[in-house]
Amino acid sequence: MKANDNLTAGRIIYPIAPQDLTKSLELDMYTHFMRHLRMIPHTREEVKILNAIEFVATMTASSEAHVTKVLVDLGLRAPRFALPASYLDYADSAILRHENSFGAANNSLKDLDAHWAVIGEQRFPAYQASFQGHMHDDYLDA
Repeated sequence: MKANDNLTAGRIIYPIAPQDLTKSLELDMYTHFMRHLRMIPHTREEVKILNAIEFVATMTASSEAHVTKVLVDLGLRAPRFALPASYLDYADSAILRHENSFGAANNSLKDLDAHWAVIGEQRFPAYQASFQGHMHDDYLDA
């Protein structure tokens, strides 16, 4: 089975190895991710992806959000459920920023957002949940 073959009808596209072999951290993350993905005894691909990201984060002493960003930059496209909440918070806020703003989405994140739209996934902006939570807290304190 090739990396981009999948049984989820286009909902998941797996990353490809970095072309620049001098990027050893990215290659290491990719290799650990793909190896661990094959070893997870679960039928849902989304769960396997999330578990593999958690494993790679532990193995490389990196955050789950950073590992996910590297994998997305290498071509990973998956439903929101397959990605850690810390990355989704980053992605949602970056996508909402103006294209020329600091912290705006890069091309791979824009592609992931387009993939989410194609597969019918909705964005849930982190600021919206935070804002609603603060309003509720202020209401309770009054």
